[in-house]
Amino acid sequence: MVARHAGSYAFAALLGGFVAITANAPANAAKTTECTKINLCYCVNSDLKATIDTKVVRLRQLLADQRKAGKLVGYMSVPLSPSGGGNFDVNKEVAESAKAAIEKRFGAEYLFVLNPGTPDADLPNGSGADYMLMWTTLLEGPNGLGEDLDFAYFVGPRDFARYFALDGTADLAKINRYFDERVKANPAFEKAVKDGLSRNAFRNYYALKASTAFSRGAHDEWNIIRTVNERRRNDPKLGIANQLPVLFDGLGVAPSGWEANVSDGYAGRCAP
Repeated sequence: MVARHAGSYAFAALLGGFVAITANAPANAAKTTECTKINLCYCVNSDLKATIDTKVVRLRQLLADQRKAGKLVGYMSVPLSPSGGGNFDVNKEVAESAKAAIEKRFGAEYLFVLNPGTPDADLPNGSGADYMLMWTTLLEGPNGLGEDLDFAYFVGPRDFARYFALDGTADLAKINRYFDERVKANPAFEKAVKDGLSRNAFRNYYALKASTAFSRGAHDEWNIIRTVNERRRNDPKLGIANQLPVLFDGLGVAPSGWEANVSDGYAGRCAP
């Protein structure tokens, strides 16, 4: 789980998705295709559109307030969905831990990280597509240039390893112990196990998969930041020097990485 990333390896691990908390929308909810300024489209619950717009306004104001306080502002892409063997509550705790670690590294008085797990971003009955419409609208900025951001951070294996106190020796055993102890101490986790979360699936996920590499939402978030940076490069007032820095697992990503598109996560129009 403790990994060393550089160059193309870091980019390969980035082919993932963050992000989005998925829940089933009501069966009778009307679906509509909504496209953003950077031409990413999602099939969303039309009843949530007003809520999404309101949330974007509030989150944008939060970022503006942090900037007024003299801080750099970054967005953290992190897997929250339990897909693949993870656990939502554990992922939320990892997200909080990663946010604290990033802000500690750079100095909390100088830098603010927006954690998508914040309760302010909750969408009742929201699907992955609904969440991604919200995040795309926020991340692309008013003019599709990511004006509200100074950088993007994609959570990687070392961010998860920090949370589990993995040190590169018998890490699978450490995750097994964590699982066993949490089952005994945490009723919500015990329920998740009764509902089908197995020890092996949990261990294998957090040992080998835990990062934005296996998250559908982070696929979309990667493409958002890539597109924003392309638009910045082509803007005569911005150019190459004013692209948004991209970090994965604490390390900078090479231009050959952040200039490449990846497969979609939740992006896509409603079926005709």
